[in-house]
Amino acid sequence: MSTPQRWARSRDRRVYLGSHPLLFGLLAATRGRGVRRLGGTVLVHDAEAYREALMRLPLDRTAAGTTGGAAREALGGAGGVLFDQEGGGHRADRRGLSEGLGAAGVERLREVWRPLLVRGLAPLDRGGEVEVVALARELAGSVVCALLECAADPRALAEAAAEAAAASVRDHLPGPPRPGAAAEAARAAQRLRGLLGDADPLSAMLAVAAVNTTVAALPRAVAWCADAGLWEQAADAELRPRLAGELLRVTAASPVLPRVAAADGVVGGCPVRGGDRLLLVARHAARAHRRDPDGRAPAGPAVARLVFGAGPHACPGARLATLQLADTLAALAPYRPVVTTARPARRAALPGWRTLNLKATGHPRPTTPPSLRKG
Repeated sequence: MSTPQRWARSRDRRVYLGSHPLLFGLLAATRGRGVRRLGGTVLVHDAEAYREALMRLPLDRTAAGTTGGAAREALGGAGGVLFDQEGGGHRADRRGLSEGLGAAGVERLREVWRPLLVRGLAPLDRGGEVEVVALARELAGSVVCALLECAADPRALAEAAAEAAAASVRDHLPGPPRPGAAAEAARAAQRLRGLLGDADPLSAMLAVAAVNTTVAALPRAVAWCADAGLWEQAADAELRPRLAGELLRVTAASPVLPRVAAADGVVGGCPVRGGDRLLLVARHAARAHRRDPDGRAPAGPAVARLVFGAGPHACPGARLATLQLADTLAALAPYRPVVTTARPARRAALPGWRTLNLKATGHPRPTTPPSLRKG
């Protein structure tokens, strides 16, 4: 591992220590074995066992503490939010998402975020700083509003979606129960529903998922790129998409997928009982803890895409996340920015930065980069 990559990894570790130290301390202590049982909990670190759990083991997608259960709580108890579905309903909703999040749909959404990138990074031209978390929040809120055809203020929507997710997740993390957590989650869900108007539960779920993953992933990826000195790769049109995929792999916006077994089975040779809690460690399955990002020698897609899940329940927003990050890297690359301030978010649903400031070291671009020009 090179010294710049070591610096990048050291800084990124702070988001875990600042947000979920007990959980990630447990994961680090148990990753020596691919699958490990601790009482009624099975921790899965191995890539093949991770796929097996997601694709072959019957799962209870509405149980408390799972992604589906948290999604329901974030939306005030509404069902039918994709994460908690199975069978025909799940397949029908995924088909409905294909138009908005498929290749053509994502290209339409680029017309929303590219002008925001140009405007948001303009202070770098004047020698100023850019706060990347705020920019990511605006990008996420604007994309969600465009996708759902919602008239809400993008920043307000993004803040409400982030708070709804954080309030629902905090009640399921290791540690003593927090007084008033349920009431806090209900208030956050009500605020989000108010901003979305008559949106159905699936649309509300999209808002929560898109905002929280973008606000967690994009600033972490940018910070890693800056610390590891990867701007040369970011400036290369051929390497950039692969670098974006690699940065998403190592930062793993949803590093752990909590699940509950619906029936007896076997995962990685370990017997699993119905009702057992599973912690599927996406970042370890994708080797984010061992293999540094490199657009010139990327991990294979079978490994890299594990951070988006596996099988029929894999994240449908992978294409959007990768292209949005690639466009952000393209816009930043001419500046060769460095991190001046980084503070971890201690209350967020996903590990991320609360504040991340960048300052340019390269020459300001005279015009908008070709990759961001319309058409």
